[in-house]
Amino acid sequence: MDTDTLRWFQLVADGYTVTEVSDVFGVSQPGVSRALARLEREVGTPLLRRSGRVLRMTHAGAAFKRHVDSLVNALDDGLAALDELVDPEGGVVTLAFPLSLGSWLVPGLIRAFRHDHPRVRIVLSRTEVGESGAVSQQLATRRADVELTADRVTGPDVEWRRILVEPLVLAVATTHRLADRDGVALGEVADEPFVVRRAPSGMRTKTLALCEAAGFTPDIAFEADDLPTVRGLVAAGLGVAVVPAMGLPAPTTFARTRIVPVTDAEAHREVGVAWVRGRPLLPSAESFRRFVLAGGAGVE
Repeated sequence: MDTDTLRWFQLVADGYTVTEVSDVFGVSQPGVSRALARLEREVGTPLLRRSGRVLRMTHAGAAFKRHVDSLVNALDDGLAALDELVDPEGGVVTLAFPLSLGSWLVPGLIRAFRHDHPRVRIVLSRTEVGESGAVSQQLATRRADVELTADRVTGPDVEWRRILVEPLVLAVATTHRLADRDGVALGEVADEPFVVRRAPSGMRTKTLALCEAAGFTPDIAFEADDLPTVRGLVAAGLGVAVVPAMGLPAPTTFARTRIVPVTDAEAHREVGVAWVRGRPLLPSAESFRRFVLAGGAGVE
């Protein structure tokens, strides 16, 4: 079977249109369609069916794709391994991470790592919001070499190590009655509206647990999909929010909000690095993993 055809099948099965695949690979749309039809003849059963303007996998296609993913990933690993055998300092590291770590921790780690490994290419892969304690799909499917996490995570053959403890702070409007405080207990805002992340969210779970430990259930006025929106709602005076410190010294003013240290016990979250145990990393990825575990950009 032609490996390009298998890659085209992967993309179409993942939701890309034939037009998008043809644009990415620089081939004609009829050429892609003919290759997919030829693949179906080779395997002896339909793999895709048309649903409106897009193609969806049949049951056979879904079963076949799991093996195609494994085969193509193994092939890519083999090709990358050959590249790194020739030039170990010119490899690629695929790093998965949540949005809340992308604006402060990730840039510092990459800058410090590339100081000694300037030709290693870091491919960034932002993880989608998921259940607390679960690894990303990127790591679970081996599309990422390592993953930075904002919580302890577990999974089949997953190894996780803590690299730092990040404080959680209370974000309030700059005109809020607590804006000038050096610290605040969550019980002091028990009667105020809260802005929280939309479920599923580890930050939301942590906020609710902290409020419960403080003896109250928060009045959730707004739910948001990301931290910038949470801060925007807080800045508008529409509620308070528990947010990660993101490397900032508190108290301070950030993104039009005042962030104040939370004095409650357990007002922190564990930031760590995860990888798949038993899957040898290529030299550049292994170097990056060891670098992060050794302290990285001063994260200890």
